[in-house]
Amino acid sequence: MKHDFPFYNFDVLSSTNDKAREFAKEGKSSLVVVAERQEKGRGRFGREWSSSFGGLYMTILLHVKDINKSRYLTFIAAISVARAVREISGLDVKVKWPNDVLVNGKKICGILTETVSGKKSSALVGIGLNANQKKFPRSIGNKATSLKIQTNKNYGIKKISKLIIMEFNNLYSYYDKRNYGKIIEIWKKYSHTLGKTVKAKTLTGTYTGKAVDVDSDCNLVLRLNDGSVKKIVEGDIFVV
Repeated sequence: MKHDFPFYNFDVLSSTNDKAREFAKEGKSSLVVVAERQEKGRGRFGREWSSSFGGLYMTILLHVKDINKSRYLTFIAAISVARAVREISGLDVKVKWPNDVLVNGKKICGILTETVSGKKSSALVGIGLNANQKKFPRSIGNKATSLKIQTNKNYGIKKISKLIIMEFNNLYSYYDKRNYGKIIEIWKKYSHTLGKTVKAKTLTGTYTGKAVDVDSDCNLVLRLNDGSVKKIVEGDIFVV
């Protein structure tokens, strides 16, 4: 089922996920919140997300039947961004487990999916894409990039956001039909992580091994040096 996603555009918000959460509590769903700048943008684990003017900051609000399947929405969003960016820029875009989009090994987009429980369970799929920024704070300067830095061109934020939503809508039909395996299959085609030796920092410890698979629940599967297999449910991944 295709969704009609009305756009709600703002100049500045604390974060697009926060605004989408307000809409969810009002009973709304299937909409997109876009801001030109965020004052309190955040990533996973409450980390600050640099949200200066020139980037695309948007959150897709969805009513979901099974709140425990929201990880697939993160994968769908990553693929959607990768496809949209490839289309408008021609860049070779990859997805990094679990929620990043990379160009030339540097982060161009992060995704934060949050959920809202209640009479209607909702998912908030936050997307922060570095579009027209020329530079970043020193703390992330060597890890982040933008479309502007990569191609020396400016991009229309509205055009990119509509392209991403179009791709998201196409992929969302698999989610609607609970065809989760198809989502993983497509994600793997864009993967920057699989096949590489990585270090995974998790709450339970740090593990180093070859990323051999992503399982049916979106977990990363590592083959450790001793031959054993370790499933990474949540954590940070670094290519060794």
